[in-house]
Amino acid sequence: MTKTYWVETLGCPKNHVDSDKVTGQLLRDGYRAADSPEGADLVVVNTCAFIDEARQESIDVILDLADRKHDASRLVVTGCMAERYGDELAEALPEVDLVAGFGESLTASVPVSLGKRSHAVRTSELLELPRTPSSTPWAYLKVAEGCDRICGFCAIPSFRGPQRSRTVESLLAEVESLKTGSHVPLREVVLIAQDLASFGRDRSGGREGDPDDFSRAAKAGEQPIVEVLKALKGSVEWIRLLYLYPSGLTPTLIEAMVEAGVPYFDLSLQHVTRPMLKRMRRFGDGDRFLERIATIREMAPDAAFRSSFIVGYPGETEADHDALLSFIEQARLDWAGFFPYSAEDGTYAADLHDQVPSDLVAERLREVRELQDGITFALRDELIGQTMTVLVDRPGRARSTREAPEIDGIITVPDSIAAGTMLDVEIVAAMGTDLEGVPVGGTHS
Repeated sequence: MTKTYWVETLGCPKNHVDSDKVTGQLLRDGYRAADSPEGADLVVVNTCAFIDEARQESIDVILDLADRKHDASRLVVTGCMAERYGDELAEALPEVDLVAGFGESLTASVPVSLGKRSHAVRTSELLELPRTPSSTPWAYLKVAEGCDRICGFCAIPSFRGPQRSRTVESLLAEVESLKTGSHVPLREVVLIAQDLASFGRDRSGGREGDPDDFSRAAKAGEQPIVEVLKALKGSVEWIRLLYLYPSGLTPTLIEAMVEAGVPYFDLSLQHVTRPMLKRMRRFGDGDRFLERIATIREMAPDAAFRSSFIVGYPGETEADHDALLSFIEQARLDWAGFFPYSAEDGTYAADLHDQVPSDLVAERLREVRELQDGITFALRDELIGQTMTVLVDRPGRARSTREAPEIDGIITVPDSIAAGTMLDVEIVAAMGTDLEGVPVGGTHS
């Protein structure tokens, strides 16, 4: 009798790619998808461990699924929490049958006693496992795993390891596999990694020293990520890049992104004053960021910008907060996320003095979010009357190059238009972050 599985994914797009790889392996092992976790023989939770809120959500989901699954099914926890806190999870959650790190077998036989930690030798590198065909007209494409940076707030390198970039050939092969057997045409790939702009530095002898040395050197020549853009051109209509470290956003890369037709710049800025960024072990300052944004807008007036910022990092003063508010007002980003600082075990910032009181962090978050909401809504209103090309993700719901999938607003279109269709629409209304589009002319081939 064929066994069934259910995979629950939490966290960032990179985790969603990992779940695709896990799903592909389960299918090759003879499993088939269940209609619900209640009906699955194997329930897998791919967890996130980035900040406190994400970890708590992971625990809540694990306990919920433990209650919902049938008595004979196995509950497996994998992903970032399993890798970072595996032994602690196995001891604290007797409801779990197996805690498995990245790439470890989720279906191999394990002791019957609950709460055991899998220390099996990894059979393959999760990054290179094949994936199932895409069920949507877009797909994430993870080009590298791990990170070589030492940002003061981030624990990811401690459990994801150093950067390991894939070959261009393997990326092209994965795109083709996503197309094969898919019920909808694949129109967009979204390149993701912990440090996307530094793709390939580990393959070009750039492991030693500050990662920014690689970024500076790249200004004089080609960046490997640019080669990926060139190689993928023609495979799909849109190629989008998510999460760019600002020092890696070289003129060469900016030009390649504009030429690729998706001038969407997701810049990991985190803060804007030099003292704060230095304490974060990060590059740049607000003036440099504004200059870079202005340069991009000169090259591509229709460029869209997204960024993320940490509020309440140790030592953040009122002057630092005021500078962030001023930057947000001047930069006029299309999209921005603001997150409270979370002290992570083993990170540089966890031992810093001058922790910001939680009530003050909450007040600062409210201020920056209200300011950004007003900017985002105003920029969306300015799009009314414009004609733009959109990709229909599913009936009634589309996006232009200004909106990344699952993250930003959407453009509503008639339900009669099939998923995977690309067409021109006129924007006739704005509703907060979302727009309404009316088709003009025919569809794109």
